Amino acid sequence: MTLQLPDVVQTYFAISNGGDAAQLASCFRSDATVCDERKTYEGTAAIEAWQQEARRAFVYQVQPLQALQGQGRLSVIARLVGNFPGSPVQLSHVFTLEGGRIRSLEITPC
Repeated sequence: MTLQLPDVVQTYFAISNGGDAAQLASCFRSDATVCDERKTYEGTAAIEAWQQEARRAFVYQVQPLQALQGQGRLSVIARLVGNFPGSPVQLSHVFTLEGGRIRSLEITPC
């Protein structure tokens, strides 16, 4: 079963799975924030650096499993499998979208 996700969210997950990282800036608003592992990354340059560092540190694949939309947010539960401690894990990706782009993303364990 394939989830119906907004194009920008599909593109984000494709990039996370090794897709063209040059498209990352087109997914996020220039003032976007990402919160992951108790760290916050603000702006597209910091978000690109976060994504590149994750790719350098680990080999992984992320598979969206379910999505729930409400209160202006899109919550996606995804399974992350890779060569990192504790693999596999399920993570919650909470997206706030604005103008067809990601305004914020919070990634937390389920």
